[in-house]
Amino acid sequence: MYFPISGKGINMDIKELINEAIEARKFSYCPYSGFAVGAALLSKDGKVFKGCNIENASFGPTNCAERTAFFKAISEGVMEFDAIAVVGAKAGDIIDGFAYPCGVCRQVMEEFCEPKSFKVIVAKSVDEYREYNLVDLLPCGFGPKDLE
Repeated sequence: MYFPISGKGINMDIKELINEAIEARKFSYCPYSGFAVGAALLSKDGKVFKGCNIENASFGPTNCAERTAFFKAISEGVMEFDAIAVVGAKAGDIIDGFAYPCGVCRQVMEEFCEPKSFKVIVAKSVDEYREYNLVDLLPCGFGPKDLE
């Protein structure tokens, strides 16, 4: 499946996005949980922002891969997104399960994405993945429109 990138006529294959997430996972800093996560966030203008989980001994400052990707994009002025791919497994292991975004990450997605069209892909590999709209993973979400 290809994601049309709004207004640019650019397409990206889901498998390419999953590969970017797998690549991002290699940089995970996870000495405490031992669970390495990678994410690849696709902006509407066709850029991919990769993120990995970054743990901290104090636990509170730990940041998930998904939020790392979002914060990288937003810090560079990019605020519109089409999809994110997420992969995760014990560090050093083959990815053999689906790693879903946590509730905090879903809330960040709600802040910056259109829940009915933003795609969340969780993958074991480029051939085995599940695709959701954000609204499916965060029904009755609370976002900026609720404060209008």
